[in-house]
Amino acid sequence: MEYQYPFSLDWKTDEIVDVVHFYQAIEKAHETGIEKTELMNKYRRFKEIVTSKAEEKKFDKEFEEVSGYSSYKTIKKAKESEINSLIKMRNS
Repeated sequence: MEYQYPFSLDWKTDEIVDVVHFYQAIEKAHETGIEKTELMNKYRRFKEIVTSKAEEKKFDKEFEEVSGYSSYKTIKKAKESEINSLIKMRNS
């Protein structure tokens, strides 16, 4: 994809890398599918970095604006899915 991922200048390099990996996992859920375990592991790490709900919503909105993919809807679907399922979002 040809866009920038949202991030904070306050983060360390490894945190930025981990957040980018989370957004790449969201893309994968929309484009090819991703195992729930892999996605949720990346989300847990994301939440260690982005601890506030307001900040998470802000980044989700920014990411959705540039990519068309909602991390909120993707994680919601993953939480509702069975343990070892493949998370595949429908592209509308």
